[in-house]
Order: sequence, then structure tokens, then C-alpha cells
Amino acid sequence: MKNLIKKNFTTLTFFYRYIGNRIFIMVALSLMVSVLDGFGLTMFLPLLQMVSGDGAVDAGQMGGLSFLVDGAEAMGISMTLMSVLIFMIGFFVFKGIAFYVNAVYNVLLAQSFIKTIRLRLLKALNAMSFKKFITSDAGQIQNTMSGEVDKVAVGFVTYFAAFQQGIMVLVYLGFAFFINAQFAILVTIGGILTNFLYKSIYSRTKDASRKLTGSSHLYQGLIIQHVANFKYLRATGMVETHSEKLIQNINDIENSRKRMGILAAIGSAAREPILIIIVAVVILIQVKVLGGAMGGVLISLLFFYRALSSLMGMQQSWNSFLNVSGSLENMQNFQQVLNSSKEKSGKESFNKFRKNLKFNDVVFSFEQSKILKNITLEIERNSSVAFVGESGSGKTTLVNLLAGLLEPVQGEIFIDGQPLNSINKNNYQKRIGYITQEAVIFNDSIYNNISFWAEKTPENMERFNTAIKQASLINFINELPLKEETELGNNGINVSGGQKQRISIARELFKDIDILIMDEATSALDSETEKAIQESIEELQGQYTLIIVAHRLATIKNVDKVVFMHKGRIEKQGSFIELIDNLPRFKKMVELQEL
Repeated sequence: MKNLIKKNFTTLTFFYRYIGNRIFIMVALSLMVSVLDGFGLTMFLPLLQMVSGDGAVDAGQMGGLSFLVDGAEAMGISMTLMSVLIFMIGFFVFKGIAFYVNAVYNVLLAQSFIKTIRLRLLKALNAMSFKKFITSDAGQIQNTMSGEVDKVAVGFVTYFAAFQQGIMVLVYLGFAFFINAQFAILVTIGGILTNFLYKSIYSRTKDASRKLTGSSHLYQGLIIQHVANFKYLRATGMVETHSEKLIQNINDIENSRKRMGILAAIGSAAREPILIIIVAVVILIQVKVLGGAMGGVLISLLFFYRALSSLMGMQQSWNSFLNVSGSLENMQNFQQVLNSSKEKSGKESFNKFRKNLKFNDVVFSFEQSKILKNITLEIERNSSVAFVGESGSGKTTLVNLLAGLLEPVQGEIFIDGQPLNSINKNNYQKRIGYITQEAVIFNDSIYNNISFWAEKTPENMERFNTAIKQASLINFINELPLKEETELGNNGINVSGGQKQRISIARELFKDIDILIMDEATSALDSETEKAIQESIEELQGQYTLIIVAHRLATIKNVDKVVFMHKGRIEKQGSFIELIDNLPRFKKMVELQEL
């Protein structure tokens, strides 16, 4: 029973989590449309009796629906041609109004669903732990957050279209049963027979949809790599080689689409012939075998045609839903991954870094590899500390722990005497500025890049001017024709590497921070630009807690403390001169860089 419920109601439960009890309003409106349509069709029988007979209405031929005529006569309304036509028009007018309300409500519900799912995905992604993020498939994340969401929206519309048409099938079967129970049985048999044909189509369509989703994830990942590494691929003549993987992936995607298209074409082409065959068989059985009256047969035929049309519409909508069912499964799995990967955060509020930051015997491992071993360290507020060492010594990992991006597997980190894991991580990280080797530049103006789209109020402009002055940008910006409104282009293509780094520094200073982390921020710069950035950094000493990761040692000669790391441990710490005097490994690094 549990597996049966899971198999048949997982999708409905998924949608219900987003739209809640509004699903019952949708069902009620669908019922109203079907019932009003059924009442309108029922009035054709007394109309036929009047036209073909002596003008009298025989309510007995209406079966269980005779209450419509009996009710009208009980109200003193005699069944004349005019009154029957007025009833018929009334039912169809009210049906039209109900249909309009239902259609508009479906549109609003679909918009609400897609907006909610986008917002929840964004919120869940933002809450994802950094450790989980760096091991995730970037192609899956991008594809799910963009193209897959649109497909799930299509799935929502087609699923409930099939759901509503299924309701209509049941309603029309109910009307048919009230008029002629034998007819209702024939309709049911016809529907069951057509379902055998479509069951195979459904299964194959679902498989093709799953393959399409998997291929789309891979495509997004390959495109990200192709664009990010385009310069290298072009310069080395490898662009065509990498393109071959993309071309193979594109072929897989289009083969899945072709297969789903062919299956959809088979279903659409077979739908009407099957409908006509069943109609013809039912008429023959009703008239020749069961001896039904032609008037009853015609009204039954109307309900039959409505029921089968709804059934065929339901099958078509269901097949369309199955075309995107792989995306729906992926969305459910992706949400489970996001929900299980939430960042842990403490509850204690954090407003400002006031005293010191301590590492107490901290160990960090990634999978089976131990990266940091027994780190004990203290960093005073507004001091400047540099981490140096060979590649792979654990410098960046230590800084990521300090920034709250990773959590130790052993030991503790304390901020002003409080364990970092007890502090609200978002509050703490808002007090941190972070500058990496590859400057983060948005395709927007200088002002928006630095202010993070803050409104141009006098207060914000004052903060902006202070930040660009501290980052030694003021002369550069004032020489530009559009000043701070100058567009930087994709990834800052319109400015140099040094200018991008200064813009990054200015952005962090605009934010009102306590700790400024610079992870290899000058390693990709030329010597002259590096010197200018170094001067900017030295001007900030004493105003902020500076954490610098550096391979090029020229930028850290004047810091308060140098921490030398080797194979995940702190080998020595002290001033620049003290490490030269007491640590041969560091002295050799200095000599190699000719400082």
C-alpha cells in the first residue's frame, strides 16, 4: 500500500506542498464547469422530443436526470420550446463564466507555483554549505535553476490539465450512467481499451525524459567550461576537440527530444481514429443489440463524445507531462540534496569584531585527506597577518575556516571568546571582506560594482568616495568620461587586472567590514600594479584586521605577523625579519624572489 501511494501520489504531494488547499478550489471549479456542461447537454433530449414528436416532453427518457424537468415544472415552469432553450442557454452561459474563472485561476495558480519554486530554490541554494557546494555538479545546479524550472512549470500545467480532464471524464460518465447505465459501462470499457495503447507510450516517454534531463545537466556543465576556458581553448587550438564532447552531448539531447516527439505524434495520430471507432461501435451496440431509442442514443452519444474527448485530452496532457517528468524527478532530488546540505549556523548575534580570533587545536579533513593538523593561532583585532607556504600547505583552507565557509572536524574557532559555531554565521560574514586572485566583477557600472546596487543617496555617495580613495581608485575614475557610471563589461573586460582588484578592495571597504581577507589578491598582477596595491593595503593597516594569503612576498614585508605553513601545520610565526632569521625554508623563499 505504501509503495502504491508513493508511486501514484508523489507528484500530487509535491505540487500540494507549493499550492496547498488551493488545489481543492481548482477541483471545485472543474466540477462546476463539467456539471453545468452536462446540464446543458441534457436539455437537448427534451428539445429533440419537442422537435421530433408532438411537442410533449417525456422525462422518463432522461433517467436519473429527469429531476431537471420535474424541478422546473414544480416551480410552475412548463416545458415549452422557449423555456427549454432558455434553460439550455442559461446552463451554457454559466458554464462559460465558470470556465473563464477556472482558466484565470489556473493561470494565477501556475504563476504562484513557479514563483514559489524559484524563490525556494534560491533560498535553499543560498543556505547550502560551502563544502557541499564545491563538490556539487555546477551543470546540474545551473540547469535545474534555469531550464529545469521552466520544464517543471510545464509539468505543473499539464499535470493539472490531465487532472481536471480526468474529473470531467468522471462527471460525463456519471451523467451517462444517470441516463443509461448500459451506455456508461460501454464508455468505461472503451476508455480502458484505449489506455492499453497509451500505457506503452507513457512508459517510453518517461524514460526518454529522464535521459533528456541527464544530458541537459551535462550540457550545462560543458558550456560553463567552454565559455570559462575559451581563451585557452582558442589559443591552444583545442576548441574543436572540446567541442566534440559538446556535439556528442547535443546529439544525445536531440535524440531524446526526437524520441519523445515521435511518441507524441503516435499518440496524437491515433487519438481521433480510436475515438470514431469507439463511437461507431457504441452506436451499433446501443441501437442494434440493446434496442435503445435513437433520442436516448443521441444524448448518450453527446455524453460519450464529451467523455472520450476529455479522456483523449487527459491522455494528451498526461503524455505532455511525462515529457517533462524527468525534470520533475530531478527537481525533487535536487531539493532533497539542497535540504540535506544546509549550512549550520549558531543563534548568537554578532555585531562587530572587537578583540581577537583564536584557533584552538583545529583539524580539518576533506573526505579521507587531512588538510589542516592541530592549528593553534591567535589574531588580534586590527592586526595584519600573512599566511605563506608552498602550494597545498593549507593556507586557503585555513582562511576558509576563518571566514566560516568550512567547519573544523576537530578543535574550535573562537571569535571574541565565543565559539564560531554558536554565532549567527550570516551576521559574522557580513563583517568580512573577501578578495580573491580572480577579482569578482559584475557586468555593470563601477558604482554598482562597488556599492552592490545601493541607492545613490548623499550618505552612500560619501561612503563610495571614501572607499575609492582608500583603494587608490579616485584618480582613475575621475579621468573616465562617465566617471562611476562607466560600464565594466563581462568579467571586467574593459579594465585592467590591477583596476579590477582595486574595485574589489573598494567594494569590501564600502560594506563597513572588520576583517579583510586577501587570498592571493596580487599574484596575477604585474610588479608595478602589485606595488600600487601593496601601498593601498599598507594604508589600511591598523584600520581593519587584514588576513593575507600570499605567494609573492613583496606585499607582506610590513605585516604584523607572518605565519609559515608546511603540510597542513604552522611551522613558524613571527615578524617578516624574525622568520628570515629563524626559518631557513622561509629565508630561501625570500632569496628566490630576490627581495
